[in-house]
Amino acid sequence: MDMDITTIKKDAEQKMASTLDFLEETFGRIRAGRSNPRILDGIWVEYYGDNVPLTNVSSVTTPDAKSIVIQPWEKNMLKVIEKAIIDSDVGIMPENNGEVIRLGIPPLTEERRKNLVKQTRQETEDAKISVRNARRDAIDGIKKAVKDGLPEDAGKDAEASIQKIHDKYIKLIDDKFVEKEKEILTV
Repeated sequence: MDMDITTIKKDAEQKMASTLDFLEETFGRIRAGRSNPRILDGIWVEYYGDNVPLTNVSSVTTPDAKSIVIQPWEKNMLKVIEKAIIDSDVGIMPENNGEVIRLGIPPLTEERRKNLVKQTRQETEDAKISVRNARRDAIDGIKKAVKDGLPEDAGKDAEASIQKIHDKYIKLIDDKFVEKEKEILTV
């Protein structure tokens, strides 16, 4: 029976950790007025008939806080990369000088900052819901184990343990939100 409880706890924590990783990845793509190469993570380009991530065909650097430079490994990729950026939801017009593609990161307007905070808050709430769902599934599993013969006090201990894990991840998610909100609102 203990194996079941251990498995239930491990599964719940794994789901919560995945949720946190996903949130961090999502936050990385939210532009906060500073150059961050991760805003290009969702961009794919065609390369010899295959769709590949932009970073597979170029190096991406941030020479300063207000720009991103994309250096394709092959010159013929300049136009392809430029078009992919224009077609993406990055919202920045690329400058192609024939050697590299430069993205100038425009300063965020007050309204844009508010919208980004709202988007960040929504992503945070979605992550919390996911963590709560993992807790609920785990507790349901524990209740089933108690019904199937697990001693009730062991079930209560396991539920308390799941609650502790839940609280830890909710706090981590809140901390990530505060950090990202600060980054967005810092002019």
